[in-house]
Amino acid sequence: RITLFTERTGGELEDALADLQERGAQRIVLDLRDNPGGLLDAALDVASQFLDDGDVMIEQKRDGTEQTYPVLRGKKVLDLPVTVLINAGTASASEIVAGALHDHGRARLVGDKSYGKGSVQLVFDLSDGSSIHISVARWLTPARHAIDGAGIEPDVPIALSEEDRTVGRDPQLAGAVADLIAQGK
Repeated sequence: RITLFTERTGGELEDALADLQERGAQRIVLDLRDNPGGLLDAALDVASQFLDDGDVMIEQKRDGTEQTYPVLRGKKVLDLPVTVLINAGTASASEIVAGALHDHGRARLVGDKSYGKGSVQLVFDLSDGSSIHISVARWLTPARHAIDGAGIEPDVPIALSEEDRTVGRDPQLAGAVADLIAQGK
């Protein structure tokens, strides 16, 4: 589970994946539920640990110009099957990772539709303590799906009810495991 994308996330994930492989893991469920995002560089690092090549995302500026963000070179790429858990709390950098892995056919998505926070904002602090946020660009997945306002739809939609939460049941995680097994990988 990744709960936030910080400057340490890439290294922590690399260590965790190496440990899991040493212990014989054959499949991975990457849980991005309720992850509000964080640093773009961390999202690029995480996605690059699952992808050999290609783009992780596209930034489309207001004037129509675009900048692509390719997979980072020099990363050890995990070759195990992956399923990614998402929900309405999966936002921003976590949507970039989920979208990239999905668009490259590297992972299936299980859970609920993601939040839909895929914009780049400049923040200007004002003297009264308030701030102004101005959107200057939006993020697209490698297959050019807009994240902002749309979110990302799971391949396998599974709701998590209040009763599930109350009794500690997690049908989304169970569904992700079942989906990996059903893929026969």
